[in-house]
Amino acid sequence: MYGTWQQRGIQRDGAHATLLLEDKEEAETFHTGRPDLLFGFLDFGQSLQGNHLEQTCKHSVDIREEMPDQTAKRMLNILGILKYKPPGNTGDMSVFRQGLVIGSKPVIHPLLYWLLQRTSELKKRAYLSRFLVRLEIPEEFLQEDVIETYNQYEELMENFKVIHKECEQLKSSGFSTAEIRRDISAMEEEKDQLIKRVERLKKRVETVQNHQRMLEIARQLRVEKEREESLAQQKQEQKNQFKHYVSKLRFKTTQYKKKRQELSELTVEYGILQRTEEILKQQHDNTQQQLQIIEQKKGILGYSDTQEELERVSALKSEVDEMKGKTLDDMSEMVKKLNSKIADKKSALAPVIKELRPLRQRCQELTQEHDENKTQYDGCAAGLESNRSKLEQDVRALREECSQAESQYHYINLMKTSVETQIQRAADEMKAYVSPDSQERRKAIREQYSRHILEQENLGKTLKEKQKLVKESHAPNMKQVKMWKDIEKLMDCKKLCFQKQQNQTSIGQVIQGGGEDLLIL
Repeated sequence: MYGTWQQRGIQRDGAHATLLLEDKEEAETFHTGRPDLLFGFLDFGQSLQGNHLEQTCKHSVDIREEMPDQTAKRMLNILGILKYKPPGNTGDMSVFRQGLVIGSKPVIHPLLYWLLQRTSELKKRAYLSRFLVRLEIPEEFLQEDVIETYNQYEELMENFKVIHKECEQLKSSGFSTAEIRRDISAMEEEKDQLIKRVERLKKRVETVQNHQRMLEIARQLRVEKEREESLAQQKQEQKNQFKHYVSKLRFKTTQYKKKRQELSELTVEYGILQRTEEILKQQHDNTQQQLQIIEQKKGILGYSDTQEELERVSALKSEVDEMKGKTLDDMSEMVKKLNSKIADKKSALAPVIKELRPLRQRCQELTQEHDENKTQYDGCAAGLESNRSKLEQDVRALREECSQAESQYHYINLMKTSVETQIQRAADEMKAYVSPDSQERRKAIREQYSRHILEQENLGKTLKEKQKLVKESHAPNMKQVKMWKDIEKLMDCKKLCFQKQQNQTSIGQVIQGGGEDLLIL
């Protein structure tokens, strides 16, 4: 019936919804409170997300053939998934459950009103309920294989949460390829502007004297500042570590003192217990000696030992018998419990395994969908990366071309300046050369070079004359130099002879006479 209402139209204005019922009989049916209203509620649940809620809550049954308790339980499960809270006047859950079963107007009308107001939100909630509603498994059924499967199920649920969150963020972010390209072009323009600013700053700095040294000093200053910040941070960290160490040391000292006091107390107590044990042993030995003396007097020596041994053996036998009986009872009871648990677990795990099969299939579908989305993402990322690389290559090529054009421009400007300077000099030379003023002609380069040539020619003539005089006086001068060298050698020889004569006089007496020299010692 709700499908008929939905086809004929629902109008919502602000905070309330008005149902357009074309037939008076249908209006009377809606207000009298019949179980047929439940079909409207269930049809609405199916329409939320393409039968997702129906698959999740498993209400694909005929309500007229189902037990009322099962109907109430199933519909309460649906409302729990949709997070519906009954109004204040239906706080009693038994009344609310009974109203759901019989289709009571005070229960169904607020429920439909609440559903119609939140259609989009409930669609999303119904979709998520398929994957985020946990399957509750009792702990006694959690065997190793079931625990492993359940852990995989929880991991897949967490992965679904992450993927769904990323999907919602991507939908809300509104990023597109065109926006990314615009951002890249804007960043490239900003990069070019920064490069130009750096070039201008370099040119401006190059005009400053000792700019390389100043740049090096600035780099060293920056490095030292970074080092200073790093050292300050290390100092603060070491300070914090030292504080932590001091607090830890205090705690350890307190613990040490406490344990030491406990140890001293235990030592004292141990001494007392040891002394007590010695006293009791001594008393026991004395008692045994007295008992042996009495038994010897009575003629029953060894009776007490035998009695103690018999009592000990009987006590051990009774304990063993009791343990055997208890063990047999426990084993039989345990076998019964194990058989019962095995049967219960088999019957309980059958529907769980049946439910896990579609979940496993859904998990495979989600994994395949995730792989496809990841492949698309990787392809898109690779395309964007290739486009970025191509743009970077184009930028580098254009930058090199711009640099070459700029260098060629500067070279042409320099050549132009040089040619203009030469043309100006030639014009000034012609003007000075054809000028009638002698002073102006003297300023001409030709006149200057002519005077310079004449001066050099006169200088050459003077040097040639000096060369001629040197050549003529060379032989006599060389002869005179040789004579002076001979005189110098002769004087050196005389000096040497004089020194030898002085040495001989100090040794003995030299007598000269008759053309002979005599040495007397």
